[in-house]
Amino acid sequence: MNEREQTPAGGVRIWAVGALCRAVADALEARFNPVAVKGEISGFSRASSGHCYFSLKDQNGQLRCAMFRRAAGLLDFAPRDGDQVEVRGRLGLYEPRGDLQLIVESLRRAGQGALFEQFLQRKAKLEAEGLFDAARKRPLPAMPRSIGLVTSLGAAALHDVVTALRRRVPHIPVVFVPAAVQGASAPAELVRSLEALYTLEPQVDVILLVRGGGSIEDLWAFNDEALARTIARSPVPLVSGVGHETDFTIADFCADVRAPTPTAAAELVAAPRDLWIGALELIEERLRGAILARLDASNQRLDVAAGRLGRPSELVGRQRLRLAHHAQRMHFALQAKTARLAHAQQVLQAGLPSRLRVALDRHQELLNRASLRLKLLDPGLVLQRGYAFITDAQGHAVSSVDRLAAGDEVQAHLADGRADLKVLQTQAMGMRPTSGP
Repeated sequence: MNEREQTPAGGVRIWAVGALCRAVADALEARFNPVAVKGEISGFSRASSGHCYFSLKDQNGQLRCAMFRRAAGLLDFAPRDGDQVEVRGRLGLYEPRGDLQLIVESLRRAGQGALFEQFLQRKAKLEAEGLFDAARKRPLPAMPRSIGLVTSLGAAALHDVVTALRRRVPHIPVVFVPAAVQGASAPAELVRSLEALYTLEPQVDVILLVRGGGSIEDLWAFNDEALARTIARSPVPLVSGVGHETDFTIADFCADVRAPTPTAAAELVAAPRDLWIGALELIEERLRGAILARLDASNQRLDVAAGRLGRPSELVGRQRLRLAHHAQRMHFALQAKTARLAHAQQVLQAGLPSRLRVALDRHQELLNRASLRLKLLDPGLVLQRGYAFITDAQGHAVSSVDRLAAGDEVQAHLADGRADLKVLQTQAMGMRPTSGP
């Protein structure tokens, strides 16, 4: 008899354990799979084989899960206990223990599926356009004269930033332009607030764009493409302090500097006043020492000068002697120069006629040679030897029979005149003659 067909006298079917497990597993497969479940990870572990085991739980229940190595290798983050996740898989019964178990085929952070994919696509697009390039990042000013601040009027980040700035640089003015940092209207308001700071006169030296932590939905306004391009157009360095240290938004990548928290953003642009006071005191001390050293050196030079001027008459006498010596040297030098010039003039005058004759003879000889060469190139000499050259009706020289045809009228130019001719036939070298009709 089949193990599922044992029926006692009371009519209730008695199942074998294995058969019941298989029946339940078949029912689960037919009724639920595939299934998607959302919950919190608990007891996460990764075996040496690469398989992952954990439980999904909420306030009303708990479900054992297994994720085999192939699916675990596709994860783009490291799951941890307490993470809210969404899983997809197949619900079944682990028959050796009779435990209900979900075989997980994919796992992602809860609520971040579509948004996270949009974030990655938008980040890749803007990165390809060069908005994240390190070359366009600017250093923060060491001593800003004014600071721009954009955040929500009721945000805790506003209190944190103002407290940090008041503690560290109470003398620096802060220009606050409020904007919503969450919700559908937040991106447009953030863009308007930044544009208002960009056109402010006089312009601030640095801008803080801050917001407290939250989920990806809470921070989504800072992943807006229009906001990213507005940040990239900032005329002054911009610091992004959005969320906590583990939160990243597109605004962080576009900003010149990314701060882990709003308070850290304020501290980046506000060195403590005591630090600057200490630096000024050190500069003052060095300046005082330099001035004293300069005064000592000047006093020594003054003492030396006073010693030299102790007897001015001796100094005047030495200067007169030097002046007379230089005047005598100049007189002798002038005489010697005049004598050399006179001698050179005499030499030139004596040799000038002979040099001119030689030059004229040389040029006359060159001229005669050129005249002879020119005569040899005279076409008239060629014509006198019985040659002639032919021109067509337009007066163009004919150098080939290809340009003539029977019946053409041409002119033959001879040494003593020209003759009008008419072509009866043409014959190229080595070819039969051609004639007109």
